[in-house]
Amino acid sequence: MSTPDIQLVFAAADGKIYPYPGLEGVGMRAGRYERLDPRDLIPLPKHAEFFLLPDRVAVGYDAEKRSYIELAHDPYTGREERCYPVAAFLPPGLTLTHNVAYAETPQAKLLPLFAYGTCVYYRGEFHASAVPVDADRRHDERTMDAAAIGRGIEDFKRRYPANRLVPHLGGCATTNACANAKNYFLGRYEAPIPTSPVCNAQCQGCISFQPPERGVPPSQHRITFTPTPEEIAEIALDHLEREPDPIVSFGQGCEGEPTLQGAVIERAIRLIRAKSSKGSINLNTNAGRPEVIARLMDAGLNTVRVSTNSVREPYYSRYYQPRGYSWSDVTASIDTVKRAGGYVSLNYLTMPGFTDSPGEADALLRVIGEHRIDMIQWRNLNYDPRQYFRDLGLELGGSADGQGIPRVLERLREAHPRLRMGYFNPKRSSLVDA
Repeated sequence: MSTPDIQLVFAAADGKIYPYPGLEGVGMRAGRYERLDPRDLIPLPKHAEFFLLPDRVAVGYDAEKRSYIELAHDPYTGREERCYPVAAFLPPGLTLTHNVAYAETPQAKLLPLFAYGTCVYYRGEFHASAVPVDADRRHDERTMDAAAIGRGIEDFKRRYPANRLVPHLGGCATTNACANAKNYFLGRYEAPIPTSPVCNAQCQGCISFQPPERGVPPSQHRITFTPTPEEIAEIALDHLEREPDPIVSFGQGCEGEPTLQGAVIERAIRLIRAKSSKGSINLNTNAGRPEVIARLMDAGLNTVRVSTNSVREPYYSRYYQPRGYSWSDVTASIDTVKRAGGYVSLNYLTMPGFTDSPGEADALLRVIGEHRIDMIQWRNLNYDPRQYFRDLGLELGGSADGQGIPRVLERLREAHPRLRMGYFNPKRSSLVDA
């Protein structure tokens, strides 16, 4: 039996990870197993993470049998010991082109809210199937000194003892490991300002709220209060003074929908802009309230990042489950920002097999042109890959469509050469030539 160049990776019962030369490592899109081309692969970054998938079985390819094979038991022990699929969780700026290949056992529960990339062994190294979209290192954990973050938190508590946002963001930086919060206390990049304990959507993969009956915990603690405009302005102005090219950003992972606190944010922006014209003020939003966004633009908002998993209404609604708004309100909000001279990004939550399907890709090209989108921020959707397609009412498996994420990126560049693609919110200095 010949040894495949791309080898399957599995985890033993004790959690140790091994390559297995007996099967070829493969990827998965929309529940369909696919063999990988070496051009699909990138070396696994040193700050990537390995995830063991419980109640699931690793899948590889047997070239001699010309079939996909489930690896349910550890091939090295000679005993009936279970083994498990291994997924790669990649750092920001890398967009998955395949999910890890696995089969579910009957007792499989919903996976925790992470993105599950292919992990294989190739040329003596672990590799993932992904494409780089942003080289910015602002979320690189290796640049975030824990002791310096701790000193920053204590310094802010001393200077702003009555500001409730300071201890909340301190918890985000330490307990929730939020990169934006860490950077805030290091005095750089983007100031995250959560405002809303409530939401007007019930996203399937919401990282700050999950119904208990689903059996999967939220990834972050949602804010429990609405800060005052004065609390917001206090820490925003501090950040504007410290960072040379700052961003103040509403709408974080630790909250619901910020436009539900539109009056508070509007007043806060006016307080900020009365004292400083520096930097960019950004709103991350589901964009379901165009009338609120119009008021925020008038107050001094610069950029808006609109979150979506799809630019097609049925699939948007099945994932976001909006309450009191629809996809038409989202596009109306985008048009509102553009009319006001603002900059619009799509926070595009991607899933291999859906994002790169012909229907979604064609619709994305059309929406970008019709609504003059400035940028796409490619974000791997932190959600169970197989459950996602069930939630959308789509069939798992089926024939290959031959497109793939790299081809979607290529089509976008060809059709919209001025479209910016990346991961992070743009700094104001970079908007000059946009």
